[in-house]
Amino acid sequence: MDLLNTLVDKGLRRELPTREEALAVLATSDDELLDVVAAAGKVRRAWFGRRVKLNYLVNLKSGLCPEDCSYCSQRLGSKAEILKYTWLKPEEASKAAAAGVAGGAKRVCLVASGRGPTDRDVDRVSQTIAAIKEENEGVEVCACLGLLSDGQAERLRSAGADAYNHNLNTSEGTYGDITTTHTYADRVDTVQKAHSAGLSACSGLIAGMGESDEDLVDVVFALRELDPDSVPVNFLIPFEGTPLAKEWNLTPQRALRILAMVRFVCPDVEVRLAGGREVHLRTLQPLALHLANSIFLGDYLTSEGQAGKADLEMIADAGFEVEGADTTTLPEHRVDAAACGTGGGCGSGSVCSSEEPASETPAQTPAETPGARPDLVAVRRRGAGTDLAPNA
Repeated sequence: MDLLNTLVDKGLRRELPTREEALAVLATSDDELLDVVAAAGKVRRAWFGRRVKLNYLVNLKSGLCPEDCSYCSQRLGSKAEILKYTWLKPEEASKAAAAGVAGGAKRVCLVASGRGPTDRDVDRVSQTIAAIKEENEGVEVCACLGLLSDGQAERLRSAGADAYNHNLNTSEGTYGDITTTHTYADRVDTVQKAHSAGLSACSGLIAGMGESDEDLVDVVFALRELDPDSVPVNFLIPFEGTPLAKEWNLTPQRALRILAMVRFVCPDVEVRLAGGREVHLRTLQPLALHLANSIFLGDYLTSEGQAGKADLEMIADAGFEVEGADTTTLPEHRVDAAACGTGGGCGSGSVCSSEEPASETPAQTPAETPGARPDLVAVRRRGAGTDLAPNA
């Protein structure tokens, strides 16, 4: 297919595809799916080989968020029966993080619900970062605390944070449809604050909220312009008790096409297979490893993932290998650009938290919706905030 040959050539040169080319990937048929995966896989292997980076989430503070993000089980007014607890103590968070590191994770993502951290919260998270790094030599720590105020990114970096996650989630044109308590511009500003402070920027999207192909291309092109080092691709987890509980818009095939489009647009970036992969990709998860070079190990913020042991078996069975702590994830040109503060990776020249994806829609119940699998949406009842062992 001429389209795929063109996209592979552009990906190997880090050249931005056209919008029409990106849209064409999303419009390919199921009969063409393996060709699309194979083409995007060539780009993925050129920049990242067969390595898979493991990331582990620690939910520092769960529920009771004042924001109204429609996809989130922790939102204001959510009736989802999730775990609710206030800040973990540094030693509790460090113990949870250690389980992920023992399972092979090289990055720990510290997430807290809320609009954004107070200065006291930044102090608390700084102590947690110190505790984790003292117990786990060489581990990367990414913070995901919401909207940042001036100076907070710098304080987190001084405390030892390596990265900051703040997802754009959807296109600017449709952002107001999913959230009203903050703006798309607020999110862009926080990613830029993290980048300017010298933190590795992590920003991604949530697919499956009823968006159009054009919306998906818009947000991925916006991410390339922002030039994060990692792009988490979340698939909506339709939690009962949230406004998007009836949104079952994804098939495994569409999820793979979305991942392929992201890889073509951001060829040399850490593309992370994030929340909702078990719900929407299901038995096709191994194919996604040919597109993404990074996954979350085990559970998410408020939902359970597949067993950590199953994640490791899937990686091995698919012919991939877990990326070691002594390996640099990003290609050399991106590492060099970050070191000199110039950016210049996917966004130059010619371009983290995973949030818990969860417009009301009339009448239809998930059981009546084609492809709906509410049985796969399991609320997390183990790990951080409980007395049960974490899944890692």
